[in-house]
Amino acid sequence: MYQNYVFDLYGTLVDIRTNEKKIALWKNMAHFYGFYGAKYEPVEMRKEYTRLCMEEEKRLGAKYDYPEIKIDKVFQKLFSLKGVKMDLKTCVVAVQFFRVMSTQYIRLYDETIEILQYLKSKNKKIYLLSNAQQIFTEYEIKSLGIYDYFDGVLLSSDESCRKPSGEFYKRLFDRYDLKKEESVMIGNDWISDIEGANNFGIDAVYIHTDISPKDTIIENIHAVLKIVDSNLGKIKEIVK
Repeated sequence: MYQNYVFDLYGTLVDIRTNEKKIALWKNMAHFYGFYGAKYEPVEMRKEYTRLCMEEEKRLGAKYDYPEIKIDKVFQKLFSLKGVKMDLKTCVVAVQFFRVMSTQYIRLYDETIEILQYLKSKNKKIYLLSNAQQIFTEYEIKSLGIYDYFDGVLLSSDESCRKPSGEFYKRLFDRYDLKKEESVMIGNDWISDIEGANNFGIDAVYIHTDISPKDTIIENIHAVLKIVDSNLGKIKEIVK
């Protein structure tokens, strides 16, 4: 039935907790920037970071219904605000340091490798469509050992748009020449993953995890399969 299995990442294949609000994070970031002459107080830096993210999203919003910024540009602007001209390479390091410091934990769900291997054994194609920043997400999926399972990867920061935007889905399907009737979206977010897929015209599998939106009403979700116990192995039920 389905030849192409399109997965969401965080909350679907990967269990993660981050906290970008904790003051310890911004103390460390202010200390990092201070090394290069960009002096910030922690609260000030968090405020400017939030403002710059909102401004960049508003700018992209003129073109996309669901815009996605490139976070490295924001970190570069944080240097510029203090009169420091910083190369992009150092900004990449700053973003990755930010990610490491804000991550409480990151790990695969128990059945992630099992289902990916199973799909490969059935000669299925596996794709990743994630609302994520390439600058750290690519490194995370490689370090978790799942990167090579994917036949194609699309990350929202590279495309300037994100799920549930139909444009984001379309780019994946155009780039890898996928057929809608042969494809299914698998994700834990009823809006981004399920409604996004429904509106684009493809089937969807909903998997409920601890990271799923709190306002989720499972009975109202339109999906060919609903997994309420976060067991990815149950995807085998739709594999033929």
